[in-house]
Amino acid sequence: MSVKIASVVPGSAAQRVGIQPGETLISINKNDIYDILDYRFYETEKRLRLVLQDISGKSREVEILKGEYQSIGLEFETYLMDQQHSCRNRCIFCFIDQLPKGLRKSLYFKDDDSRLSFLFGNYITLTNLSEHEVNRIIKMHISPINISVHTTNPELRVKMMGNRFAGESLKILYRFAEAGIQLNCQMVLCPGINDGAELERSLHDLLPLFPAVQSIALVPVGLTKYREGLYPLEPYTCDTARNVIEIAERYGQEMFEKHGNRVCYAADEFYLKAELPIPEAAFYGDFDQLENGVGLMANLKEEFLDAMEEMPEDLGKKPFRKVTLATGMAAAPFLNTLLDGLRQKCHNLSCNVIPIVNYFFGERINVAGLVTGGDLKKQLQGKDLGEELILPSVMLRHEGDLFLDDVSVKDLEKELNTPIRLVPEDGYALYRAVMGIEE
Repeated sequence: MSVKIASVVPGSAAQRVGIQPGETLISINKNDIYDILDYRFYETEKRLRLVLQDISGKSREVEILKGEYQSIGLEFETYLMDQQHSCRNRCIFCFIDQLPKGLRKSLYFKDDDSRLSFLFGNYITLTNLSEHEVNRIIKMHISPINISVHTTNPELRVKMMGNRFAGESLKILYRFAEAGIQLNCQMVLCPGINDGAELERSLHDLLPLFPAVQSIALVPVGLTKYREGLYPLEPYTCDTARNVIEIAERYGQEMFEKHGNRVCYAADEFYLKAELPIPEAAFYGDFDQLENGVGLMANLKEEFLDAMEEMPEDLGKKPFRKVTLATGMAAAPFLNTLLDGLRQKCHNLSCNVIPIVNYFFGERINVAGLVTGGDLKKQLQGKDLGEELILPSVMLRHEGDLFLDDVSVKDLEKELNTPIRLVPEDGYALYRAVMGIEE
């Protein structure tokens, strides 16, 4: 395996020794280069010997002297330097299998790439890892790695993931833990399948791996209205969600008493489904699983209240301001309650929270990140939205311009005749947006 060089950064060490675009990078200091992880790991040394190959297949060596951790200055056709690894599983709960037809092509790609786990926090199932990749992660001590465990019962994992290697691949998790690789685990829970006694078994297996296993997120399965022909699954109810929380908090409390770290947490969505209050911020320790919606609301609340405490006295005396905040059905009551304190403090402020029903994916989907531009347009059109419409930025793709249904922010602004302000999942940013304070 080798990688072709797309360009050379002007003024870089690579340009100084005459490396040309179109050449192929074979090795660095006798270490074969397969992708971005190899390249970034082995380019850090001060003295490098690179083996290159030109278009005709002729090899040559160049020597580079540079500062430690200074980049060589090579750029490649793709960020990963090869193709992204796709998922080989057929999980019974897979959200991508529940998407309607006609969405942009990128939404249907299932990734299961260990490099993206380290670089961007994506979760991997371990079923896609070769022995070479496992050994490389251990050798390089790449950490943390985020793993979709779902269950530690090998037979059940095979059934849930639709992959005959899913049970065997669990051994890799234990190898990583033994090597001291930090692991963040997630378990997508399906009622009556991997919760209850099976959940207790999984926690009993995973928690002794602390501190290598630094966090475990329990997340409820998301079910759209497009499940025809798929494995029959039911959503969590108030009672079944409470059962999950009871197990999570019981095991978490045992870990807290032993190690001062709960490790195991139920996602905020479980508390909302169970109609139970979200724990305070201190409950979540270092917030290791915010991307899985674990402690997200507690963190947002703490930051928002801190921002209110720092509010200048004259801010509440400024001209009347009216804005609207639109979000998913699940978070709307929480945000409305959070804003009550600000409304009481600022009598010149009107901030209306509008929950958006998810007709696009189905009403059982109630998180903000899956609200579409079309549903926003239908449910907000004709309403007095005030000076600005505030939306969570998680509604948009990474580039920040399109909703899941390819409606653009500009088009929605035009349809609603209202400027849109996008807000990250950050209490300080939410406070500034509501109050009209520029960054």
